[in-house]
Amino acid sequence: MAGGDLPVLIVGDVHGDIERLFAALKPYPADDWRTIFLGDLVDYGAFGVGCLRYARDRQNSEVLLGNHEAAMLWALRDATRIGFWISIGGQRHDLDELRRDEPLQQWLRGRPALIGLPDRTLLQHCGNDRYLDLVSAVGPDLVPTINQRVRDLLETGGEPALWDVLSGPNIFATQPARLDRWLELTGSRRVVFGHTPHRGATPLRYHDGKAINFDGGLSRAHRMHLRGSPLAASVGPLTD
Repeated sequence: MAGGDLPVLIVGDVHGDIERLFAALKPYPADDWRTIFLGDLVDYGAFGVGCLRYARDRQNSEVLLGNHEAAMLWALRDATRIGFWISIGGQRHDLDELRRDEPLQQWLRGRPALIGLPDRTLLQHCGNDRYLDLVSAVGPDLVPTINQRVRDLLETGGEPALWDVLSGPNIFATQPARLDRWLELTGSRRVVFGHTPHRGATPLRYHDGKAINFDGGLSRAHRMHLRGSPLAASVGPLTD
């Protein structure tokens, strides 16, 4: 079965907790699932680069850019940003390891901000419409246009702009009008994201499932880890 024909498995923010990531994925063999990571695999936990490599190498998998990846690449490019990056959970040994691994750097700079699925599900890191700030005009090919702009910024020192967009708050739960407009502009019927931990036992659904948050606080090292957060709050099949 081709990767595009497989059922979709969503992985929310991992933040360096590779042990819980392995446990969460154990019921979902890579051959049987199209796995999509929603970004923020790095920071807080001790194995951020290990999580990146695992996600990159897992069969039938795709990885979105998160604000913590943008901040890490910013620190890699500009040493004056290392202190800030550490203040948001960056691990210096991970930065040193990424610096030595140029193929991983290039792969990371090629990550998209948005993925659209055939069923008109839109996948992104944060539950916000500020991705629009990256483009000068809204056209019919908005998703690929935004992704191209992200790639350009990652190749030309544009990490500050990406950090600004990707670190914005999740707003879709409380602003349904903006959610509806974002879905209309992107030609989507629902949007799936992570970024800010919720308090549910399973991914949290808003507005009759038009917005779904898959960040259940998986990483035990994250400052907002919810004690006893079940793995199923962050990792699970995408269902209707």
